[in-house]
Amino acid sequence: MTWDILNIIGTLAFAISGALIAREEDYDILGFYVLGFTTAFGGGLVRNLLIGIPIVNTWMQEGLFLIAFLVITLVFLLPNHWLEHIKNWIIFFDAVGLAAFAIQGANYAVSVSAPFIAVIIASTITGAGGGMIRDVFAGRKPMIFHSEIYALWAALAGITIGLGLIRGPYATAFLLILIVFLRILSVRYNWNLPRNIPYQNQRSIGG
Repeated sequence: MTWDILNIIGTLAFAISGALIAREEDYDILGFYVLGFTTAFGGGLVRNLLIGIPIVNTWMQEGLFLIAFLVITLVFLLPNHWLEHIKNWIIFFDAVGLAAFAIQGANYAVSVSAPFIAVIIASTITGAGGGMIRDVFAGRKPMIFHSEIYALWAALAGITIGLGLIRGPYATAFLLILIVFLRILSVRYNWNLPRNIPYQNQRSIGG
């Protein structure tokens, strides 16, 4: 049950996130479906390749594909005056997708007895991979590399689950809410991981 719920939450959230960015970029309906589907399923596809899960498993999710199709179509058909009200929700939907799929990816890796480091990688790729592919297709700099702390929150799911600290649906729900909360806080207060000084700034500092 927990597995199915995480799948549905992540698929819904990331499909909406991809479709909203397609709308921002003024893509046609094909672009909506490409961004929506790659955001919703891209991370899981890459994860399966990395930890040796048969690729055919990705295509055996007819229900999730249908959910994504319906949600993407709904976003495409929304009246323009509604768009301004929901554009600010992109970060929220992206955070929910990140959290749900990071937890699901970590659980998936644990279920196949993957080593601890593989659990962390699986959670990070599943949570952030779809958004990274979406940003590349949308011609944007991937959020995972520059945005307020992003992939770290996905890795947090892998660490806690890999260490056996999260067990049961209530603990899973708490972790999901925590990751969403931390992601939104990192955007709200502009938390970032350390960065190097850009080359041009180094030259100006050096005179």
